[in-house]
Amino acid sequence: MKDYQQNTRSYMPTISFMPPKTIVLVGLMGCGKTSIGRRLAKRLELSFYDSDHEVEAAAGCSIKEIYSVFGEEAFRSGEHRVITRLLDQETHILATGGGSFMNDATRDLIKEKAISVWLKADLDTLVARVSRRNDRPLLTEGNQKETLEALIAERYPVYEHADIHVQTLDEPTNATVERVIQATSEFVRTHHPRHYVLKSV
Repeated sequence: MKDYQQNTRSYMPTISFMPPKTIVLVGLMGCGKTSIGRRLAKRLELSFYDSDHEVEAAAGCSIKEIYSVFGEEAFRSGEHRVITRLLDQETHILATGGGSFMNDATRDLIKEKAISVWLKADLDTLVARVSRRNDRPLLTEGNQKETLEALIAERYPVYEHADIHVQTLDEPTNATVERVIQATSEFVRTHHPRHYVLKSV
């Protein structure tokens, strides 16, 4: 699997494709799924959804509250139902929670109905980003860096199963969006050539 790391803007100003399926962003908390997803949706003229926000809307409370009152199992069950509903909608961009792709049923559903993009970030980048927020249930106790290190060891081998891998770096968000567009374009051209149509993005 090719990792897209370099800045592509200088030699890839226009890419032509129309996503044949919803593009699902996966990765650890702090990798930029929401911010990148919003910009990607705007570039591709698609709707954007965040599964965490949709779960909170469905439950009527925050994810932190769901964890504390009902536990992680209940959250994962609700998350799967929400992602199932979203993937039955028209093609869009979907940012998922860090643990959603770890669920076998949810991962199989994404593989069937969407194009999955892993936004891969190194440990230091993740630590810097998550330290600015206090609403991450898995990081409320203990050393954040150690927790993230353990999550990397556990989850990165599973994230490897995503269709596309894009490295997120310490750079403007739009630079990462460019690489996501390039990688997705190449994936569509290879796997869904009939959808590789002229569309300047």
